[in-house]
Amino acid sequence: MTPDPAPTAQQLLAFYLEAGVDCALADEPINRLSDPDTAPNTAAPAAAAAGPGETPARPAKSAPAMAAVADTPPAPEAALASAREAARTAPSLEVLRSLLENFDGCALKYTATRLVFADGNPQSRIMFVGEAPGREEDIEGLPFVGRSGKLLDRMIAAIGLDRTKAYIANVIPWRPPGNRTPTPQETQICLPFIQRQIELVDPDILVTLGNPSTQTLLSTREGIMKTRGRWFDYDTGTRVIRAIATFHPAYLLRSPSYKRMAWQDLRAIAKALE
Repeated sequence: MTPDPAPTAQQLLAFYLEAGVDCALADEPINRLSDPDTAPNTAAPAAAAAGPGETPARPAKSAPAMAAVADTPPAPEAALASAREAARTAPSLEVLRSLLENFDGCALKYTATRLVFADGNPQSRIMFVGEAPGREEDIEGLPFVGRSGKLLDRMIAAIGLDRTKAYIANVIPWRPPGNRTPTPQETQICLPFIQRQIELVDPDILVTLGNPSTQTLLSTREGIMKTRGRWFDYDTGTRVIRAIATFHPAYLLRSPSYKRMAWQDLRAIAKALE
């Protein structure tokens, strides 16, 4: 049997991209097959240099090790408490964005390229909220700019709106590695920030895009097929906002047969805005 030819570098890169490996997490590659026993022992010379009765100096941590310690997020309970306190004290969207940029309680921050806060008009009467940024959003720092973003633009244009008349954000402001699903812990840590963002924008209508954002913000365990097109009450603590769920544009790209249902939801939204 003739062995298969070795894949080319281009084929390997294409395979990694399809598998979701599309970004580097460090500047230098790590050889995980190297033998740790062959690493130079720097502690021995230090011990030999110490005189009789002296305590050998503790080896200094390397810069990468110190960076790794500094980049370790706090415990989940502490991170959640910190997120709640920071979000509660934000008097404006600008301050809230700054607090998020300096927030170290979510591990997603360390693998994302940049913060994806929001796009559109904060004075708008309508706010759309998805789940998390994707690759294109992570690069540009804006929500919904990839293929699903272009479809969302067409969806809101169908009811006479555009990004200057709508406000767009995500529950999670950092891209999960490889576009994986955010963990419940990551979602809970980020939740106070999007809740405060909704409160500060104070729209007349809140539109949740897809199952994750719907379940997170509208406190329901039902699937999107049962929740879409239904009106909910979203309580900010100071005001009750009308909320409605519909399909995420990325889902409509995979299942275009559901665009008819999404159009029905959009018509309901347009009627509510009249």
